[in-house]
Amino acid sequence: MIEHIMILIRSMAAFIILLGITRLLGKQTLSNMNFHEFITAVILGAIAANFAFNDKMQVIHLIISLVVFTFTSYLLSKLLVRYRKMRIWTEGTPSILIENGKILEGNLKKNNLTLDTLNQLLRQKDIFDITEVEFAIMEINGKLSVMKKEQHRNVTLKDLNLQGNGKPQFPVELIMEGKILYSNLEASQIPRNWLQKELQSRKKKAEDVFYAVRGSNGQLYLDLHDDAIRHPVDIE
Repeated sequence: MIEHIMILIRSMAAFIILLGITRLLGKQTLSNMNFHEFITAVILGAIAANFAFNDKMQVIHLIISLVVFTFTSYLLSKLLVRYRKMRIWTEGTPSILIENGKILEGNLKKNNLTLDTLNQLLRQKDIFDITEVEFAIMEINGKLSVMKKEQHRNVTLKDLNLQGNGKPQFPVELIMEGKILYSNLEASQIPRNWLQKELQSRKKKAEDVFYAVRGSNGQLYLDLHDDAIRHPVDIE
């Protein structure tokens, strides 16, 4: 029984330690993991697993290992921001896979990619016809960036010589689960009476609203607790 309690405590401690390390290393580790961050994540995960379940290893040794690898990764991330040559050496550089509509077979082989994989990556970009692509670049995080040929690009307001409806506003959450977020109102300088008037015009109270947000167009979007949907669509 004591062993089970110890495993529980050590597991919770390992989780908390890894959470703290992830916060220390920053959001970059989560969004675009590069080579050294991938290695660090694997090693830290292995150390944390031993910390939680391997009672034959001394806790102090595991803590030292965690500190060393965390400090190494943190220091390396700071050096990579400062020194571009070092960043290129550790992370590599993007690879052009399609240039001027032509597939570069050599770069496909260097990145261990097949035509099937390339087509799959393009489909994930909503491109089902490779002839639409002008440039395709494999980024250092493994994601594909694509520039379509001019005739296949999306039309913008500038292309149509049209003016927008003014500068778009950043969406602001105002109500969540029936509670008004007064801090968001104050931070965005939105008058409280504006929100009250919007609710009154729709004959609703804050308690009736599950979610409310002022969109980028300045309009209020409401989602009510009771959406009056009697037969919701479910995907099996």
